[in-house]
Parts: sequence; structure tokens; C-alpha cells
Amino acid sequence: MSNVSKSVKTTSAAATISGGVASPIAHDSAFKHTAGSALYVDDIPAPENCLHLYLVISERAHASVGPVDFEVIRECPDVVAILTKDDVPGENDVGPIVKDEPLFVLGANGGVVECEGQALFAIAATTLDAARAAAKKAVIEYEDLPAILTIDDAMAANALLEPPYKMARGDAKRALLASPHKLKGRIHIGGQEHFYLEGQAALAIPGEDEDVTVYCSSQHPSEIQHKVAGVLGVSNNAVTVEVRRMGGGFGGKETNGNLPTAVAALTAKLTGRPAKVRYDRDDDMIMTGKRHDFRIDYQVGYDDEGRIDAIIMDQAARCGRSQDLSLAICDRAMFHADNCYYLPNVEINSYRCKTNTVSNTAFRGFGGPQGMIGIERVIDEIAFALGKDSLDVRRVNFYASHNDAQSDRNVTPYDMKVEDCVIQDIVDDLVASSEYHARRKDIAAWNEQQPLLKRGIALTPVKFGISFTKTFLNQAGALVHIYSDGSVHLNHGGTEMGQGLFTKVAQVVAEEFQIDIDRVKITPTNTGKVPNTSATAASSGTDLNGMAALDACQKIKRRLIEFVASEWNVSAEKIRFLPGRIAAGGQEIAFNELISKAYMARVSLSANGFYATPKIKWDRASGTGRPFFYFAYGAAVSEVVIDPLTGENRLLRVDILHDVGKSLNPAIDFGQIEGGFAQGVGWLTTEELVWDKRGRLKTHAPSTYKIPTASDRAPDMRIAIWEKGVNREETIYRSKAVGEPPLMLGISALMALSDAAANAIGGARYPALDAPATPEHLLRRVMGDWI
Repeated sequence: MSNVSKSVKTTSAAATISGGVASPIAHDSAFKHTAGSALYVDDIPAPENCLHLYLVISERAHASVGPVDFEVIRECPDVVAILTKDDVPGENDVGPIVKDEPLFVLGANGGVVECEGQALFAIAATTLDAARAAAKKAVIEYEDLPAILTIDDAMAANALLEPPYKMARGDAKRALLASPHKLKGRIHIGGQEHFYLEGQAALAIPGEDEDVTVYCSSQHPSEIQHKVAGVLGVSNNAVTVEVRRMGGGFGGKETNGNLPTAVAALTAKLTGRPAKVRYDRDDDMIMTGKRHDFRIDYQVGYDDEGRIDAIIMDQAARCGRSQDLSLAICDRAMFHADNCYYLPNVEINSYRCKTNTVSNTAFRGFGGPQGMIGIERVIDEIAFALGKDSLDVRRVNFYASHNDAQSDRNVTPYDMKVEDCVIQDIVDDLVASSEYHARRKDIAAWNEQQPLLKRGIALTPVKFGISFTKTFLNQAGALVHIYSDGSVHLNHGGTEMGQGLFTKVAQVVAEEFQIDIDRVKITPTNTGKVPNTSATAASSGTDLNGMAALDACQKIKRRLIEFVASEWNVSAEKIRFLPGRIAAGGQEIAFNELISKAYMARVSLSANGFYATPKIKWDRASGTGRPFFYFAYGAAVSEVVIDPLTGENRLLRVDILHDVGKSLNPAIDFGQIEGGFAQGVGWLTTEELVWDKRGRLKTHAPSTYKIPTASDRAPDMRIAIWEKGVNREETIYRSKAVGEPPLMLGISALMALSDAAANAIGGARYPALDAPATPEHLLRRVMGDWI
């Protein structure tokens, strides 16, 4: 008898694993977060002789800068080195796509700055306080140059990063002329600060030869690796980047981390000492890019029911001084200019404005939210013009249901068929559960009786495409080891920023091996373990890395099944992984015991996994293709009250129904839905970025920039995961992405404020709210010529 069969047990006792797929378990670091014991970059004990860096930044929007007397700074106490562009052995650039973002602006002969917050040079000292004190000794002489600060300025000067880009279907201009009703308008949509709790930080440790190891707070370790290698003038294999967790990211750590990490690594290699960069909050907000602010102009034609016949949209985005990710972000704004609505004749023109402000960057939704707001504004204004409930206008414009195979109302402006549209079902369910129609009547009656305060309500839908629109980025790798005691080591290319990715992927591994999740060790993302990774972005982290981990697990499982089949002399089809054990017919063996025996039999218990998203393709030249694997859907009802005399307002009740497919972890998904909604509401109602006429950011601290707090939460919030949800595509356990889509549920709050403002005005004119709809802005829109 074989070694395996000697250990066979014939038990049929029922058992389940702890923490498998669909279990609502807590985030793996939840208790550490609460206790303050979770380690972030700044918590890593500084090595002996560690240098601390302070970046001296531009105070002007556009200026030439004369030579700086660095000797005055070098003579300051505890200063060890000053780093300028002349000290860079490789490329003086950290741009993610094109080389237009210098690491340092200044060299011996000065330089030219293109926005406030650009890094001029860095000071390395034995303490951060010493580096800061030395920076005050720097005498920097500016000669101001003409600056372009706003979208309006850039459009007037034709200051663009690339020629205007167009996406179209049908003949929008001809159909617009023939349409029975027409309107046109403009909406300004403000930017948004990421306000991650953990600021930008990096710690670099020099190694032997050309090697350097970097610990940083980044959503894109591979890009950090490439940028550091480029600055140092070495191969990628000389740079190892590790990320255990971030204290929030939201897109702000996809490219913004390139600069501080490269500065730390450069200092470490030039001095042979560990080096650390940590921005303070004010510098972080001044130096790093935001969500793009947009100006959207629209012309729309529609029929008596509000059904859109034709629409022309001009989207202009403030991109900042360099390209960063702006082209892809503006593309996605165009992709989502339809939201859930079929547009038979559509023309979308995009203008990517170059301005002398900080380079704007990725932010949760990646341009999609701005595109959605444009069409939701159009729907809202059509409803006002026709005297209809905006929900009725939304419904007549929805894409055809997935059940309606005969309809031709299922093609997007970029020629992709929408085959999974469930928005009608979600909205029907939400209308019923939220008692939308009854509440709308109650609000109208309440407003009639109230001489001052006015309430409003709105339901808005979400359709969000899931995949990177750069097709090659839709790939991921994973590494899984099973040790001889049956414990599992998991590593993959995704990064953890609080969204629960590590937990979900660990659940996938536990489910595949049918072991408790506490047997799966979550390990930091490391470029030395899984190479060539894509950013954890585009809501694709679980889709990509979960499938890569699944692939690795299945490779190991096939080896184990082959081993058991050989040892037990049974067919592979009869072998099953059960909770904590493996069974074939009436025979069973504990998982740990099988692993030990497989190891002794020289079975490989390690595998790397890989996944590439199928079906997607995109031809940017023609503006057609299938850029998304599938769509995520949801809807929200927001009810608000405003004081027309002050503009003060309050969320009263929120009802959300969101589709996550078959949830991998309902607890984490629920948190993402609620948090995304809150962040969206903050962006559209309170978070106002203000630059002065010289291009200086004035709202660079929580004292002047208002993010939502617990008191801003609606007292009545009813959030539900749509129980009928299932992904029609073969994603990880048929789940759907949940990182970005819920943010756009917050659009319902802006539309509810529009409804309340219209009620306050009394129907005399459309309020035409911009975003953020701050109390001051609401007051101006409601009072009109009175103020």
C-alpha cells in the first residue's frame, strides 16, 4: 500500500472553511487600522545614518529661475547633500508616459518652472527639521512669464496637449436640426483633492553594486521601479520596490509617487546612506495632481417624451503643465458621456488643456464621473424644460435591456454593444424599495406648506465600464507557495490601499484549496516576486489579480490531483477538494497531510499564475472597439433640503442599490459602496479647490478644503447590494468590480440639490448648478439677480 493510502480516513463529517469566497469577513488589517498598529512607510524604523529629504518647490506658476547659491545651504547645520538636475546620472524625468516631468527643475544655470509646486531641488540632512531650516536660507529669484491658469484661458489660447479628439456615431448636426425640441448649456465641474490619510512617502535602502530597495506608498510599484531605474541610469532588475499597504490612494498614488521615490533612491545611491522622503499635508496638496476639472458645453435635441434625438458635447479638461495620464482620463470621460443612455446621433469633442497648474492625474473614476455628470445635467434640464419628472426622462433614454435581443438601442458612441444592461431592473427595484413616487408627492406637498426651506429628490443611474482602456495593461501575475506544513504564501501584483483587495484574493486562494483563510499568508507587493505589473486602478484589481491567483492555485491543484490519482489508483475526475481535506470516492486525507506527503514525493508546491482579460480591443484612431470587458451598474436616490436664503443644505435620506455581481465579500463591498458615495457627494457639494490669480493653490489644508465628515452623512441611509446581480462574463467567481462605480452614485445628491433649487425658484428658470454646489454657489443660483 502507498504512503498516501496508509493515511486514508473514511469520514463523512460535514465541514466548512472559514473565510472563503462570499464570506463577509473583515478586512485583513481592520484591527490593525483600528489599533494603530498597521505599518505604513513612515512607521518603518529609520535605519542608522538615514538621511531625510526636503524638496524645495516653486512658488510661481510660470517663471524663469536664476542660479541659486547652494553653498549657503550646504553650510547649514546637519546638511549632507543638495541634489539638483545636474546630479542625476540617468534621465531627469519621472513622467509616466511621456518625458515631460523633470525630477528637478534647477541646475547650476537655473531653469524654468511651469507651475506652483514643481520640485526645484532637494536638501538631504540628518533630520527633516534641519533640511527644512536649510531651505529657508535659499534665495530664489524668479522672473515671471505669462501664465495660463484656467480652462477658459487655455481654450482662448488654443493651449492643448494634443489636437482635439472626436468620438461620434450617426449625424448629430443634421439630427439636431430636425429635432422638435432643442436646448444648450454649459456646466463647470470642479476638481478634487485625493486627501488620502497617509501622504506621499518613500524610504530607499542602497544595496551593493547598482541595487536599491525602495519602500513606498504607491498603487503602481512597477512604474516606480521603471522611473527609479531611469533616474539612476540602471536596468529595472537593479531596483526592487515593495508596498505592503497605503493609507488611501484613490488614484493619487498611481503616478504622484514617482517623484518622492526617485528622489529618495537617487539620494541613497549618491550618498550610500538610506534616504527618506515624506511630504507634509500642505506640500502634498500643492505638489500633487488632482481630479481634472471640466467645462462641458452641450447642444441637445429631443422629442416630447424627452427622448434624445441628437447631442453634441464639447468636453474641455484642465490637465495642468504636463501630460501625466490626462489623455486616457479624457478618453474615459468621453466613454462615459452616455452613462446609461442610448444616444442615436452623438458627437463628443474633447479638448485637453495645458495650463500652468499642477498636472492633474488619476482619481477614482478616472474621468468617467465627469463624463457622466455632463449627460445627467442634460437629462435634468430636459425634464425641467418639459415639466416632467427627471426619472421618466431617464427611463425613456435607457439602453435596451439585456433581455431585449431585438432592440438596436444598445450601441455606445464608440460602437460597443451593451449586452449586459440591467439598469432597468435595478431602477425598478430601487423605485419600489425607496418609495420614490410617494416621497416625491410628499416633498411637493411639504414644499407648498414651507415658506422658506425647500426639499428635492433625484434618482440617478450608473453604468461604468470595467477594464483599462490601454489594452496591454489588462494583465496580472501572482505567486503561490504551499509550504510543507500546509500553510500558504500568497503574492500578486495588486496593491492594498484599504479597499480590501488582499483580503478578497486571499479568499479566492482559501476557496480553491478549501482551507481556512488564516492558513493563507498575505505578503507585500514586491517587484522581485511578481514582475511587470499594472497599476491597481481602473477597478480591475480583484478581476485581474484574483484570476491570476486562481490560475496559480489551479496549477498546484492539478499536480496534487495527479499525485493522488497515481497513489490511490483512482481517476482524476473522482478527486475533490473538500473543506480541509481531499476526497476520492470513500477515501479522504487531510490537506496538511497530503501536502507533507506530496513534498516528500517531490511534487512542486509552488506556481506562478497569469491572467489577461479576454475580448477587449480598442482602436483609438477610429474611436471604435470594445474597450471594456463588462459594465457595472447601480442607482441611488438622494433627498435633500436647502435654505434658499443662505444656500445651506443637508442630505436627508439616501437609498442605494448596487450591482456587484456575485459578491466575493459583501462586507467589503458594502464599505466600498458607502465610501464611494460619500466621496462622490463631497466632490460635488463641498470640496472646492481655489487658485488665486497668480496660480497659487489657496485650499491646501483641511482648514480651507472641506472633505465630508461623519456629520455630513445622511441620517437615513439605506444601502443594499442587488441580490439578482451576476456577471455574464467569466470573471473571478462571477463578481463585479466595486472600487470606482459607487462614487458616481453621488451624482444623485447634485441632481437632488438641483431639484430643490428649482423648487425654491418656483419654476421660473432652471438653476443650472455647477459643481461643487457649495452653499455659496447654491445661494447665487437661487437668488440670481437679487445678490
